[in-house]
Amino acid sequence: MVERLIRITTALAVLAVAAVAAVISYQHAYELVSSHGESGITARLVPFTMDGLIWAASMVILDASRGGRHVPGLAKWSLGVGIVATVGANVAHGMNHGIVGALVSAWPAVALVGSFELLMMLTRSAAASTNPYDQGEPPSVVIGSGLTQGGTIGTTTAQSTEDMILADYVASLNGPGKPLSQRFLADRHGVDRRKVKQIISTVAPPQPG
Repeated sequence: MVERLIRITTALAVLAVAAVAAVISYQHAYELVSSHGESGITARLVPFTMDGLIWAASMVILDASRGGRHVPGLAKWSLGVGIVATVGANVAHGMNHGIVGALVSAWPAVALVGSFELLMMLTRSAAASTNPYDQGEPPSVVIGSGLTQGGTIGTTTAQSTEDMILADYVASLNGPGKPLSQRFLADRHGVDRRKVKQIISTVAPPQPG
């Protein structure tokens, strides 16, 4: 409960900082674009393309990392270009006031980019805490069910090819028809027949009724 509360309040704080920084950064970029020949709808939309590119690239990177896939090079390149563009626009906006003015003007853009990345980190950590695979807990694999030697229906779980072969063979001993052949098990699991023979040799043959 405490951990969830910490995560929620942190996310709210990050979102609040991001919202304030986005408004100020947009205003700086809008004034810069307006003072360099653009007007109307164009001047109002250009700033959105900078921060929007950062957001879109961050989402692609987040999706790839959560899915365990390779991050596309275009996403990395777009994120870098978007950061350079929005920080550069804010720096240029404050250059008329000297170095200090440029640094002050650039701060909202830096805060916005940092907020994006913090939000991505929170999302990753939240997904990891709810996914047992990310916590080193390997799943059990249900590989078949059938009549056990005691006459009851049971389900076999395993994590290796050897266990699955053994479970399939044991389940077939008391089933209808003949037990599964070594050739069938070898073809089904993609192993050598000698390996199958070695595995099932540990099982006692079925007793005649």
